[in-house]
Amino acid sequence: MRKLLMCLLFLLPAWLCAADFVDSMRGPVPLDQTTQPPAMANTDNSDVRRARNYAMQPPVVPHKVDGYQLDKNANKCMMCHARTRTQESQAPMISVTHFQDRDGNFLAELSPRRYFCMQCHVPQADLKPLVGNDFVDVDAMLNKPAAQPKKK
Repeated sequence: MRKLLMCLLFLLPAWLCAADFVDSMRGPVPLDQTTQPPAMANTDNSDVRRARNYAMQPPVVPHKVDGYQLDKNANKCMMCHARTRTQESQAPMISVTHFQDRDGNFLAELSPRRYFCMQCHVPQADLKPLVGNDFVDVDAMLNKPAAQPKKK
């Protein structure tokens, strides 16, 4: 009984405040109410490779993937990106890292742990960011001129 009372005393202020709290990413809808999701944005279909922002960043998908079958029975991505299909499709081949098992041994075919492409590779849409971002990639940081010491 005492634990129940302590839980209620602890949760009561949070529950009372939830109705008044507004999250900037949700808009003016209070947390205890359901929001109407925005319409789905159109995916970029330019087929242009984008620069990567850091070493080992998975490349993003530069084309639509709506309706692609990607489950335990089939992987539509491999129709173009498999080693044996790249010459005819002109798509980049999947990285050699996709042929390694968890112990670093190379396999003859795609590793099961790299089978679900969209865990790491995602399509892009031209949208306004939900939060501000002042990210600067490493090349911009390295090429930035050094600050001059102030003269006295």
